[in-house]
Amino acid sequence: MTIVAIWCRHKDDNIIGIGANIPWHISSDFKRFKEVTKEQNIVAGQTTYESFPNRTLPNRNIFVLTFDENYEVSNNEKHFVVTDIKKLKSFDGDLYIAGGASVYKCFMTLDEDLMPDIIVDSVFQGELNSELEGDIIDISASVSVMEKEYTKVTPDYELDNVLTSAWLKKGVAAEQEVLAKIMNIIKN
Repeated sequence: MTIVAIWCRHKDDNIIGIGANIPWHISSDFKRFKEVTKEQNIVAGQTTYESFPNRTLPNRNIFVLTFDENYEVSNNEKHFVVTDIKKLKSFDGDLYIAGGASVYKCFMTLDEDLMPDIIVDSVFQGELNSELEGDIIDISASVSVMEKEYTKVTPDYELDNVLTSAWLKKGVAAEQEVLAKIMNIIKN
């Protein structure tokens, strides 16, 4: 099993959201996210899951982390409720972590066996949408772990004011096919 975390954060402050909104709209970044996660198993928190168009992303299995064991997903054949993250340790397949902040933090800090092997780190260089209201959501704790426990294995690739790079967990031999696919996507 290879675990991949993929996020886009704001430069300097690591903000990924304001309230339930992403405070920028970069279509190429969403396109890159869709390409990296295409035909993969995605793990998302309930709020992130609800932010997907029609609560789905085509051609993906989605595992929704929630405290609500009665939570209703939009597709009972491809979407699954997970109330205990540790159950994913025995998952047979690759997992792509799509957020939000608390989900990233759980994977980065809760259990060594759940830490991502690869991180796709995208950093938006522009200004935040100042009209949004709500709590600021940042992933500083996860970025701090990344900077200590991971090695950057690609240069920064810039597209539409977003710098994207891949990071590999120190001491881990990640699945080369997965890493090569990700590297190919982020440099194009």
